[in-house]
Amino acid sequence: MTKEDLRIVYMGTPEFAVESLKCLVEGGYNVVGVITMPDKPIGRHGSVLQSSPVKQYAVSKGIPVLQPEKLKNPEFIEQLRSLKADLQIVVAFRMLPEVVWAMPPMGTFNLHASLLPQYRGAAPINWAIINGEKETGITTFFLKHEIDTGEIIQQERIPIGENDDVETVHDKLMVMGGRLVTETVDNILAGTIKPLPQEKLVKATDELKPAPKIFHDTCKINWQDMNAAQVHNFIRGLSPYPAAWTELVNDGKRLSVKIFKAVKSNICKPELLPGDIFTDGKKRITVTTKDGCIDILRLQLAGKKRMDTGDFLRGFKCGEDMRFE
Repeated sequence: MTKEDLRIVYMGTPEFAVESLKCLVEGGYNVVGVITMPDKPIGRHGSVLQSSPVKQYAVSKGIPVLQPEKLKNPEFIEQLRSLKADLQIVVAFRMLPEVVWAMPPMGTFNLHASLLPQYRGAAPINWAIINGEKETGITTFFLKHEIDTGEIIQQERIPIGENDDVETVHDKLMVMGGRLVTETVDNILAGTIKPLPQEKLVKATDELKPAPKIFHDTCKINWQDMNAAQVHNFIRGLSPYPAAWTELVNDGKRLSVKIFKAVKSNICKPELLPGDIFTDGKKRITVTTKDGCIDILRLQLAGKKRMDTGDFLRGFKCGEDMRFE
């Protein structure tokens, strides 16, 4: 069978999933259908529906799109079966029921943004950076019952730079993912794959680190318990979305602040407590941690625009005992 004959159904929703779909379409692969999330209401009254990035691309290429509310819906199952897929590919979608992932004769494989078996879960890029990892990567693997546990087909690695954030790593993995998806399809067609059970990559001494979904409360900076490296990693591991946040106490008022960029500082005042702030009032905001200090480079007050520290200080009156809590 050639790639032109292989009938592929593609499943994905966000921008991360567009690159792989684009590589398949522009590479001449036969994508016969796309499954994505239902359109979301946006705007103040929810009167406007917004299509997912994957749907927008699929529609622009004339590919049929299905948007089921429930993946076990009998009508959707029949529509999916009518596409007669030989292979299904999943990138940043939902957990699939067995009736869906077991349907095509050549199986269903997923692209995951980590080096499985590490960082199984919904937010692998975020957690790898939060935990201070020096490298990450992408994995293609066949789906099975337990999420992110199927046999590995291929992997590719990249380093994580000291000041990389989620956006920079996301974009690198997105491009790599497009290439790896097409390579995986080629190798499946060629019959050269040797799927590897994830258990064979785990040593008895290995600690498997999870990547659970991130919520608002997850994103609050703990100035008392985190050291400078941990705060730095936490901020870049949540930037630009959903963003680390803290409370700014200033002249008796409490203001919610998101922090998008910070670096380890070359100056510090060891007599200050974790969360204490010192500033020159012009370009620098430095915050104390339990073992050093960090400089805040980009932040956003609730209800205001995101801005660099210098712009923030030009329009903000700093109190004498300003601190983060």
